[in-house]
Amino acid sequence: MEHITLLLGIVIVTALVFDFTNGFHDTANAMATTISTGALSPRLAVAMSAVLNLAGAFLSVEVAKTISDGIVNEGSGIRPEVIFAGLVGAILWNLVTWLAGLPSSSSHALMGGLIGATVASAGLGAVNGQVVVMKVLIPALAAPFVAGIASLCATRVTYRLARRSDTELTSRGYRAGQITSAALVSLAHGTNDAQKTMGVITLALISGGALAPSAGPPVWVIVSAGVAIALGTYLGGWRIIRTMGRGITDIKPPQGFAAQTGAAATILASSHIGFSLSTTHVCSGAVMGSGLGRKGAVVRWSTAARMVAGWALTLPAAGIVASGAALLARQGDWGVTADAALLVVAGGGIWALSRRRPVDSSNVNDVPAPGSSEPAGVVTTALQTVTPPPAGRTLPADEDGAADAATVHRAEADARTRTAPTVP
Repeated sequence: MEHITLLLGIVIVTALVFDFTNGFHDTANAMATTISTGALSPRLAVAMSAVLNLAGAFLSVEVAKTISDGIVNEGSGIRPEVIFAGLVGAILWNLVTWLAGLPSSSSHALMGGLIGATVASAGLGAVNGQVVVMKVLIPALAAPFVAGIASLCATRVTYRLARRSDTELTSRGYRAGQITSAALVSLAHGTNDAQKTMGVITLALISGGALAPSAGPPVWVIVSAGVAIALGTYLGGWRIIRTMGRGITDIKPPQGFAAQTGAAATILASSHIGFSLSTTHVCSGAVMGSGLGRKGAVVRWSTAARMVAGWALTLPAAGIVASGAALLARQGDWGVTADAALLVVAGGGIWALSRRRPVDSSNVNDVPAPGSSEPAGVVTTALQTVTPPPAGRTLPADEDGAADAATVHRAEADARTRTAPTVP
C-alpha cells in the first residue's frame, strides 16, 4: 500500500463516508419504483441493490479517471486538505437533501464541493472548465430529457402492446421485468457512482505524493469504494425512496419497467464513455416520463419543481460550503480539525432531526409524500385524453383498470354538491 500520512488518511476516510451517504441517498434511483409497486419487499430490494452496487464498482474506471484527472488540474497545487474541504461540502448537502426527502444529485454535490474548494484555494485556473461543461453540465441538462422521452415512449408502447392481454398475467410479467431492470440500474449505479469516490481518493493520493500523476485507482481503492457504497445502499434512503416512488406519480409495474430500463441504458452508456452522469437526474426524468406516458396518470409538478430547484442549487450550495471549509483548512491542522468537528456536529444534528418523523422499510409506502394529493396540473391535463363522464355514468378507467384520479376527484365533488342540504 502507498505511504499514507495522517491527513491523507483523514481524507480517505471522509471520501468513504461520502460514498456511504451516496449509497443511501441514491438507493431510490434503482429501487423506489420496485418498492412502490410491491414487486419486491423493501428490505429485499435494498439488499439486492447493495450487492449489485458492489459488483458494478469493478466493471469500469473511466468515470474515476474523469474525476481524478479531469475536473481539477493535478499540477495546480491541490493538496489533500482541499479535497477534504470539498468532501465536507458534498456530505453536508447530501444529508440536508436526504432529510428533506429530495432526490438531488450526489454526483453534483461532489463536483460542486471539489470545484468550490479548489477555487477558494488555487483560483479558477485550477479548474478545467471545458471538462466541467462537456462531461458534467451538458450531461446533467440532457440526461433527464433523454431518459424522460425514452420512458414516455416505452410506457405508451408497452400499454398499447398489452391492452388485449390478460391483465393478471401481464402484471406478473412486468413485475418480473421490473425486478430485472431494477437490478440493471443498481449495477449501473455502482459502475458510475462508486467510481466518483475512487476518483477522489486517487486524486488525494496523487496530490499527497503517494501515487504518480495520471495513475489509475489501486485495487484497494476500488474494493473500499465498492463496499462503502454497498453498505450505504443497504441502509436504504427511505425518505427519498418515498418521494421517488410515490411523490412524483403513481407508478404501475409497466411504467416501472419502462422507466428503469431506459434509465439503466442511459447510465451504462455514460459510464462507458466517461461522463460523470447523475443517476438521480436520469432516474427522476425517467419516472416523470413514465407518468406522462400512462393515460390517466397524474404527474405532481409541485414535487417535480422542488426536485429541479434542488438540482439547480446542488453545485453552488455544495461549492459555497466547501469553499468556506477550504479557507478554514488553509489555517493549518486546527482548521482541518475544526472542519471535521463541524461536519460531525452538523451530521449529528441532521440525524437527530430525522428521528422526529422517522421513515423506514416498515412505513415507506404507508403515507404519501408531501404534495402527493396534488390534483392534475395544466401540463398533465393537456396531455390526458380522458373526458369526465356525465352524472350517473361509470367512471372511465386507464389501461390497467385504475380510475383516472382527476376524474374521480371531479365526480366526488359533483356528488357532494348534489347531496348537500338546501338552506331555506
